[in-house]
Amino acid sequence: MKKITLLFLIIITYTASAQEKMGTDKGILIFEASVPFFEEVKAINQKTSCIVVTKTGAITCMVYIKKFLFERSLMQEHFNKNYLESDRYPKAIFKGIIEKFDLKNIDSDSKEYMINGKITIHGKSKIIIIYGTIKKVGEGIQLVSNFPLNTDDFGIEIPFIVRSKIAKNVNTQITCVLQ
Repeated sequence: MKKITLLFLIIITYTASAQEKMGTDKGILIFEASVPFFEEVKAINQKTSCIVVTKTGAITCMVYIKKFLFERSLMQEHFNKNYLESDRYPKAIFKGIIEKFDLKNIDSDSKEYMINGKITIHGKSKIIIIYGTIKKVGEGIQLVSNFPLNTDDFGIEIPFIVRSKIAKNVNTQITCVLQ
């Protein structure tokens, strides 16, 4: 009888802890730093990790810098070596709280949420507030957010010779389906 009770408690504990977090390692992060009349500066990372603690709304997203893919390999090389120094700073991390998050209130209609947190890129951190939409999809929830980032905030230097071709304000979009 004790073994059955212990097994039952383990199963309940496992099920409860499985429901406390939702996450993915297949999120998509796109950034664009294009300037009109010049070559497009855009990259995509399809291996973004994101976890949400459903009880508290705590969110953590992490991306490996070297996983960003550009259309042109030379642009990708410069991005990793000269701008983001991905050997020295291999990842970017966001940790925050989704305000008023309640999993019970998530349905198939997109609802906007304010997300407060700290983002660390290139060894520099900044407190930011972004807005994102969350809705129920299939077996999980989808989080989508568009927000700007400024290269100056993270000590990312753009060489003078290309300064007019690369925007300091980078448009950033993240899309994750958390399960």
